Amino acid sequence: MFWTIFWTALVTLVLVIVARNFALSEKKIERRVKHLYPVRSAQCRRDMGNLLGPAIVSGNHIEALQNGDEIFPAMLEALRGARTSICFETYIYWSGEIGEAFADTLAERARAGVKVHITLDWMGSLKMEDVLIRRVTDAGAEVQRYRPLRWYSVDRLNNRTHRKLLIVDGTTAFTGGVGIADQWTGHAQDEAHWRDMHFRIRGPVVLQAQAAFSDNWIKTTGEVLTGEDYFPAQHRHGAADAQLFIASPAGGSESMHLMYLMAIAAATRSIDLQAAYFVPDLLIIDALIAALERGVRVRITVPGQHIDSGTVRTASKATWGELLARGVKIYEYLPTMMHNKMLILDAEMVSVGSTNFDVRSFRLNDEASLNVYDEVFAANMTRVFEADLEQCREYTRPMWVRRSLRQRLLEWVVMPFRSQL
Repeated sequence: MFWTIFWTALVTLVLVIVARNFALSEKKIERRVKHLYPVRSAQCRRDMGNLLGPAIVSGNHIEALQNGDEIFPAMLEALRGARTSICFETYIYWSGEIGEAFADTLAERARAGVKVHITLDWMGSLKMEDVLIRRVTDAGAEVQRYRPLRWYSVDRLNNRTHRKLLIVDGTTAFTGGVGIADQWTGHAQDEAHWRDMHFRIRGPVVLQAQAAFSDNWIKTTGEVLTGEDYFPAQHRHGAADAQLFIASPAGGSESMHLMYLMAIAAATRSIDLQAAYFVPDLLIIDALIAALERGVRVRITVPGQHIDSGTVRTASKATWGELLARGVKIYEYLPTMMHNKMLILDAEMVSVGSTNFDVRSFRLNDEASLNVYDEVFAANMTRVFEADLEQCREYTRPMWVRRSLRQRLLEWVVMPFRSQL
């Protein structure tokens, strides 16, 4: 009798923990966001700036950095120039040459008296050797693991921070898709080196990036980072209007999903999307089809055969049928893994950051996205999109119809778990 009760209680506990980890946000969007105004309208900006949270601020300069050969030197240069504070949050940090370079630079700045705060996702940094963490902490930096495996927090193990944020002296910020690992080095020259983008930010929106970092620093440590070292007075560095906002299951988890739905609903001419992991839900599919019906051109670039998750690729293809039938153009990037995350609307607004185009990013991960409202920046990013397009092949509706029985069976198996991919 005792063992029956014991095992029943144990199984029940395990099921509750699993259910808690798989549970999505209580706040859930269930209806289509209607097209009421274009991207360039003042009403679009008012809705984006008020309904989603962070204000749209002017006077920013956003610089797109292409692949590791541009990204890592720029980040390391900014770190070496730090004088007061470094706030760094990332999902992937693995041992390797670039991991060593970052650890050495962070340690050197900490020894020089700079306040160094680092948040590493516990799961994403499992391949980071402890010697690198000790090197940084021995120098005086603070390192926190986000959601480590603990008995009292196993119900939140599925909630990861996927944000990529670096803020130096409260005046320069970086965000995008890049993790600290050797596959991001180089210039996407072969299968071992990924295609990706990161963005260097100057101007008032840097303070929103600092606030985004502080969000998880408070959750992890209970410490509030304040003062001029973190939130100094800002100056105009360019002409771009921008906002950086965050999403998390702990609060505002549907804001990222809502932002994408609102952005797609506002498009009147074109939607260009680069998505490393494209597993749209029914609302996103419906929004893209509605855009096509009002004459919007929709182009989507996804990874081809070189992808780090075969299950994501399987789940993604399962959703392409109706999109292709209605006229969405889907292109597979051929040379290597394409890890870009970028949405361009009407060549006027660009959204970049850590967010993938899937349910995990919309509702389970902690994410950060930067929206830039500037035609010059959008034109530059459209040129980047079209340059990448030259490295793609179009995936057509007949190709989708002819996919194998094995592929269809795999889709049937994977699709019930698409929110966890």
